[in-house]
Amino acid sequence: MQSGTYQERRGEIEAYFDRTAADAWARLTSDAPVSGIRATVRKGRDDMRATLLSWLPADLTGRRILDAGCGPGMLSIEAARRGAEVVAIDLSPTLLDLARERIPPDLAGKVTFVAGDMLSPDFGRFDHVVAMDSLIHYRAEDAARAIAGLVARTDRSMVFTFAPRTTALALMHFVGGFFPRSDRAPSIEPVREETLRDLLAAEPALTGWTTGRTRRVAVGFYTSQALELLPR
Repeated sequence: MQSGTYQERRGEIEAYFDRTAADAWARLTSDAPVSGIRATVRKGRDDMRATLLSWLPADLTGRRILDAGCGPGMLSIEAARRGAEVVAIDLSPTLLDLARERIPPDLAGKVTFVAGDMLSPDFGRFDHVVAMDSLIHYRAEDAARAIAGLVARTDRSMVFTFAPRTTALALMHFVGGFFPRSDRAPSIEPVREETLRDLLAAEPALTGWTTGRTRRVAVGFYTSQALELLPR
């Protein structure tokens, strides 16, 4: 999973979230007033985060969790409240600094924030892996390989999101192409659910794993779909 395509896109994502969009994401993930469009994104992300957390055990005491692409750390904080030991990884040091500022003092020792590549094997094994909207900018083939690499270091479950190929998402993608490149995020790579499932089924690391629950969240300008992977 160290293809040129993955590396190139990873660099674009790091540059965007660490510099161009850092302030916008700080506002989006706070209680500060935002525009109507961003309010729908905030609501959609809140719904999706709640969905992924609901698919994890209510009591995570003694469990080790990887929050892959943690951003400002909202999911990491909630997992730590349930007793988990969380490794929260993101490409953006700026967003990680924000996450460190926001974590309650009593949970600071439960979350380790790291700037780096979520696919690095250096972080060891985990009971659960969560990847919320951190794979949606990669080609489906690269995303499937990334998921397989993460599952290879996971013992109990992985939950992640992808951008489902819908008419609404295709229209937003088309309109976004008219904005100056410096003003827009790295493009989302929508994929049909059946295509993604076929790609995952072809990954040797996923032999012995099966898909579980799935849920699509569509709120205004936010559309994302969650999928659960479980050992057979």
